[in-house]
Amino acid sequence: MKNFGFGFMRLPFQGDQVDMNLVTKMVDTFMENGFTYFDTAYKYCRGLSEPALKAALVDRYPRESYVLTTKLSNEFMRSKEEQEQVFEDQLDRLGCGYFDYYLLHNQGAVNYKVSLELDSFEFVKEKKAEGKIRHIGISFHDKAELLEEILTAHPEIEVVQLQINYLDWDNESIQSRKCYEVARKHGKPVIVMEPIKGGTLVNLPEKAEQLFRSYAPAASNASWALRFAASHEGVMMVLSGMNSMEQLEDNIHTMKEEEKGLCVQAAQIIHRELTIPCTGCGYCTVQCPKHIPIPEYFALFQHGYMTTQMVYYYNLTQTHPKAGDCIGCHQCEKHCPQHIEITRHLKEISEKFDGFQGWR
Repeated sequence: MKNFGFGFMRLPFQGDQVDMNLVTKMVDTFMENGFTYFDTAYKYCRGLSEPALKAALVDRYPRESYVLTTKLSNEFMRSKEEQEQVFEDQLDRLGCGYFDYYLLHNQGAVNYKVSLELDSFEFVKEKKAEGKIRHIGISFHDKAELLEEILTAHPEIEVVQLQINYLDWDNESIQSRKCYEVARKHGKPVIVMEPIKGGTLVNLPEKAEQLFRSYAPAASNASWALRFAASHEGVMMVLSGMNSMEQLEDNIHTMKEEEKGLCVQAAQIIHRELTIPCTGCGYCTVQCPKHIPIPEYFALFQHGYMTTQMVYYYNLTQTHPKAGDCIGCHQCEKHCPQHIEITRHLKEISEKFDGFQGWR
């Protein structure tokens, strides 16, 4: 199994449905090149990710030819019975018989408490004993100190999925390096998520891009990010959420050695120019009582304030609540893997954009 995985979090869509024709072609290309690892979750793509993976992969390839990972998203569950229902639903939606890796999703200060309340660790151990799970793990978005606590308390964890990229490596909010070091201390293999930080490390500031081009003119920006993530000892898999054949083909040809020093310099440049470190994962919107499209507004605001962005914002507000409709409940921030001060940024966006009347 090569160390590059296909993340089914950011799939291509046609309207409100997954573009299954394109996804199927991408899966075939991925498999034809010897890559076999696929990662999904119950709530990815509004619940459409697991069924899409079944149609594109599970229904078309022998079970032993691929490795499949999914996750238990338990943050909104209120009973142990719900865990059982969701797990069985996942087996049915994926039709794969068993999960090679099954992760407790997005473990952090909020979700870890839920996992303890619902005995989620015991639950997955039981499912492993039944042969429905081959390996138990967690995906983690929080501080290294909490990861140390979790891995110490639960030695049954076999793998840890972490956000690792050169922009977050020494970021004190994300603590990529520190979390990686904790996982290695406990001897846990690491699966890397967000190596390109939701596309942030594709569209770089001009100075950062020039830095990479001066060293390797033909290498894509994404390739530097992927190689940085893959270069660390103990990394068993690097995931990339791809929604085009061009992205897939570029990534397939990427996994080679890299110059870490250039990545460090590029990260310094990007940090100086980035407004909001949002990856567009959408976790913030799930419990927003006002249903504000936070990632979309952040994307418009990302690189400053321009008239064209005001127009796009105005168009969005015709069918969605405005940034100024935020009531300051901070539910979004409890579920943000990037630990962004979302409420504060929504207020900034409202001050800039709300009141714009648009053009007729």
